[in-house]
Order: sequence, then C-alpha cells, then structure tokens
Amino acid sequence: MAWQELADLPFARALQHHEASLASAESYDGAHFDHAELDGADASGSNFLECAFTGVTVQDSRLDRAQFSDVWLHNSRLLGVSLTRTGWRDVTLTGVVMAGIELFSSLLRRVTFDRCKMEGVNFRDCDLTDVTFDGCMLREVDFGGARITRTSFPGSRLTATTLTQVTLDRVDLRGAELGLTVDPTSLRGAIVTTAQLIDMAPVLAEGIGIVVDDQ
Repeated sequence: MAWQELADLPFARALQHHEASLASAESYDGAHFDHAELDGADASGSNFLECAFTGVTVQDSRLDRAQFSDVWLHNSRLLGVSLTRTGWRDVTLTGVVMAGIELFSSLLRRVTFDRCKMEGVNFRDCDLTDVTFDGCMLREVDFGGARITRTSFPGSRLTATTLTQVTLDRVDLRGAELGLTVDPTSLRGAIVTTAQLIDMAPVLAEGIGIVVDDQ
C-alpha cells in the first residue's frame, strides 16, 4: 500500500530535516527535504535511504546512478531531471509531477506512482517489477525496450504512450484508458478487458500489417 502521509512512514520518527543542497556521491540516510528548491544540482551516484521529499522542486538536475531505497516523494515536482541508470526499491511517489525526465536503463522494484502526472518521461530499457501506476496521467511516456513484470495501471490514463519492443509478464492494463503506440508483439504478456481489446483493434491491425477495408 502506498504511503499517503508522512506519519505513515515506518521510518518517520528517524527523519531529520535536511537544509543543504544535493551533492554528488553522498549518502543521505533519514533525510527529510521539505519545500526545498533543488535546481541545477548534481547528486550523481548518491544513495538515499529512508528519506522523504515533501513539496520539493528538483529542476535541471542530475541524479544519474543514484540509488533510492525506502523513499517517499509527496506533492513534489521533478522537471528536466536526469535519472539514468538509477535504482529504485520500495519507493512511493504520490501527487508528483514529472516532466522531461530521463530514466532509461534504470531498475525499479516495488515502486508505486500514486496520482502522479508524467509527461515526456523516458523509461526506455528499464526493468520494472511490481510497479503500480495508480490513478496517474501518462503523456508521451516511452517504455521502449523495457522489461515490465507484475505491473499495473489501475485508473490511469495513457496518452501517446510507447510500448514497442517491450517484454511484458503479467502486466495488468485493466482499468486504464489506453492510448498506445505498439508493435506486433509488444502486448504479449499483457492482461486487458474485452472492451480494451476492441478499442485497440485498429492499432493492433496496423501493427501487424492488416488492411481493414469495408468497401
């Protein structure tokens, strides 16, 4: 279950307010970043363990190869942030806005995106396992070449979302509004409703070269 409030965190009592800006190759343990403006930061290679970000804006920053474990982001904004080759384990993002984010070649395990707005987010060549997109808006999000396992999108809206050359295993698309770009085999391993399958029929037909002509 996604953590909804700061008090819900199992490590809430251990958090300490952190006022300094981000730095590269640092270890942040039990840090609470609250209503901070973290612009132009370089935290590449840093480790975040049992940390919380509340009302934070991170813009035009680099966090490549950073590791996030037991981390909570709430009502925050990530804008133009490079998060390539990062690791995410037991992370919850709730009410987070993400735009222009590079996440390619990252590893996500047990991550929950709760009511997040995502535009221009790049998940290419990522590994996603036990990830939930709950009530999210995904626009121009690219999962090309990703390996996605036991992932679901309940109540989410996917617009111009790319699922090409992906490997899916028990990916549950039921309950999502789907606007996808796919290739002939990209939805193998997905779970959809009959209504969703009918809606996707023109896209699937085009993907495998079927010409539908009722004349």
